[in-house]
Amino acid sequence: MGRRRKASKREMLVDPKYNSLEISRFINLMMYDGKKSTTRASFYRTMDIIGEKTKENPTAVLKKALDNARPRVEVRSRRIGGATYQVPMEVPSARSLSLAIRWMLDIIRKRKGKPMSEKLAGELLDAYKGEGETIKRRDEVHRMAEANRAFAHYRW
Repeated sequence: MGRRRKASKREMLVDPKYNSLEISRFINLMMYDGKKSTTRASFYRTMDIIGEKTKENPTAVLKKALDNARPRVEVRSRRIGGATYQVPMEVPSARSLSLAIRWMLDIIRKRKGKPMSEKLAGELLDAYKGEGETIKRRDEVHRMAEANRAFAHYRW
């Protein structure tokens, strides 16, 4: 079977308030039913909470939290002669950012009780400190890759 051509990367607009591509990606992944203004307002509340709690620049906190949550390696399935191997591979930077954001959003959506902005602020601060559920998930992915290092030579 032949492969189709690669999908072209879309140009994204930077966030109007913080002038950051990472933040606009975060907002887009956070959004439900195309309600960007609602999501944006919630995200800005999160940034205000982070600013109050840390007394630091909230964009710097967000950047460090996302860097801490990013996976460096992951396992991908590869079929070789009837057997399927979990092959550890390095994660491209765009994918690692997407994964970090997605994991964070999955985790906070499972939590009940608090408003979205408070839950997100809490998880971002945890990730900033190098703890919390998102970091646990990243470590889990790294452990899987480490455990399957024997199959690294099957990389493609």
